[in-house]
Amino acid sequence: MSDTLKDQIKSAMKDAMRSKAKDRLGVIRLIQAEIKRIEVDERIELDDTRTLAILDKMNKQRRDSLAQFLSADRPDLAAQERYEIDIISEFLPASLSDDEIDQIVTESIAQTGASGMADMGKVMSMVKPKVQGRADMGAVSKLVKDKLA
Repeated sequence: MSDTLKDQIKSAMKDAMRSKAKDRLGVIRLIQAEIKRIEVDERIELDDTRTLAILDKMNKQRRDSLAQFLSADRPDLAAQERYEIDIISEFLPASLSDDEIDQIVTESIAQTGASGMADMGKVMSMVKPKVQGRADMGAVSKLVKDKLA
C-alpha cells in the first residue's frame, strides 16, 4: 500500500531537517500543525481526502494573501506567500484542466438530475470530492452556477 498523504508530509519534513532547509521545514511544520490541530480538536485521524481539503484551504488562504500583498506593493511578503504556495502544492495532486473540470461538472449535473439553482448543493456535493485539491473551488462553483442558470 502506498504512503498516505500525512506520511509523505512527515517524510518531507525529515528530509528538510536532514538537508537543513530551514524555510522549507518551516512551511512543512505549518502544514503538520494545521493537520494536528484539526485531529486534536475533532478527535479524529485524518484521511487523505480530509488532508487534501486542508492543504487546498491553506493554499487558498495564501493565494488571497498574495493578491493583497501584491496590491499593497509588498513584494517581500508576496515572495514568502509564493514560496509557501509552492511547498504546499507539492503535496497536492496535479491540477485538472478546464475541459476535465467541465466534464466532471456536466456528468454530475446529469447524474443528479439537476435542473436549476435549487439543485446546486446536490451537484457541488458530488463534484467536490472529485476536484478537491485539483481545482479552484470558487471557479468550479461559478461553472456549476453558469450551467444551472
